Amino acid sequence: MIAWILVGGRLVPTDALTALPRPDLVVAADGGARHAFALGVRVDAWVGDFDSSDGLSVDAPREVHPAAKDETDAELAVRLARERGATDLVFLGAFGGRFDHTAALVLGGVRLAGEGLRVTLHSGDESGHPLIPGAVVRLDLPRDTTLSVLALSDLRGLTLGGVRWPLRSADVPLGSGWTVSNVAAGGKVSASLEGGRALVTVLWSGDT
Repeated sequence: MIAWILVGGRLVPTDALTALPRPDLVVAADGGARHAFALGVRVDAWVGDFDSSDGLSVDAPREVHPAAKDETDAELAVRLARERGATDLVFLGAFGGRFDHTAALVLGGVRLAGEGLRVTLHSGDESGHPLIPGAVVRLDLPRDTTLSVLALSDLRGLTLGGVRWPLRSADVPLGSGWTVSNVAAGGKVSASLEGGRALVTVLWSGDT
């Protein structure tokens, strides 16, 4: 079951955004509800403390939480989506805005992937795909598309194919720039790990 989680970062209309599988469930996290119109979706649930929703009017059931809480609005949205059976989480509006929120979303997305969920972070012009041991990230990318593998821990046995500079069983230290700004050869790109946590990021052109 695919759930779109609408969060408060930027959203750029691109072919990559249009090509995403349509959702079974749409949950808006506070101000992320503003993306619903651009995406052409109906919001099934709207959650948060509503401190960034001034001027927004969305025809959806609201789940209101106090500002003094232990979870971000995005985490509240994830909890609701999982309670309703979601197994694929697509965070839209994931990049841009406050760095602390973006970083928490990325790290939380990697944790969720480790719990067995399929996670994608997307803002139309940029996407992120958690990479954990035992799973393979597979992407169909146009030739010369820029992609990076961000080492969120020390990486062991990183294998990267379908790119200009492939790797096989490479060990990459936390935060290394070695795996930043690779280029797709055109077609299928694949990435896998033996140990550690990473995020594969893609820069998409603004085609639409």
